[in-house]
This record gives sequence, structure tokens and C-alpha cells, in this order.
Amino acid sequence: MGILDKLGFGGASEAAPAPKPKVGKSGKKICCSCPDTKKPRDVCIVEKGEEACKDLIEAHKACLRAEGFDVK
Repeated sequence: MGILDKLGFGGASEAAPAPKPKVGKSGKKICCSCPDTKKPRDVCIVEKGEEACKDLIEAHKACLRAEGFDVK
């Protein structure tokens, strides 16, 4: 055991593995889920601003929730 181990700076074998990205029911990550609601939402926000696109934003959130993601 070296000095670094004694000080709590052990080797890489002690590091926790990186968590797997969460996937939805379709097997896709959140960034790739619900493309049918994501694109119109994004276009609307760019062209009209967030306030004018609340219905599309909520539709996309509902789709993501249906996929199993925790969206607020």
C-alpha cells in the first residue's frame, strides 16, 4: 500500500463506473425521444418565443412522460 492509498487517493479500480444513460420505453435517450413533438416545439420557440409555444412545449413534455422520463 503506497502513500496515496493511505491518503484515500487509491487507483482507478476504486472509481465507480459511469452510470448508463437512461432510455425510454422506445429504447432511446431523452434527446432522441419524441421527434414528432420536439421539432415543432423547437421551431416554434425559435420563431415565436417560449410564451407563444406553451401548448407545443406541454405536448412534448407529455410525450416524454409517456416514454417514462421524469419531466417537470
